[in-house]
Amino acid sequence: MLTAIPGLQNVGGAAKPFEAAFAQPAQAPSIGQSFTDALGDTAMATIGKLQNAEQASFKGMQGGLETREVVDAVMSAEQSLQAAIAIRDKIVSSYLEISRMQI
Repeated sequence: MLTAIPGLQNVGGAAKPFEAAFAQPAQAPSIGQSFTDALGDTAMATIGKLQNAEQASFKGMQGGLETREVVDAVMSAEQSLQAAIAIRDKIVSSYLEISRMQI
């Protein structure tokens, strides 16, 4: 659902406020968590998958888990780690691009 952006109530000299252009629902849905909370939750989930993969590999060496289960846990952890690295790289490149902007 589209919601109004604070500070953009009257863009381009429009006669009506932004909210009037769109019908508002009777009860607006909650926006959710902030970007930092989402990033932190993703990091914690990645750490959890890495810990599960480590425990699965130890259990696999002791004969407690099948090889397929160990491989599944390790591949899931690797996929999460690769996603976290890609997000980190995008954040760093965005920061560097912003720092190069002229003021």
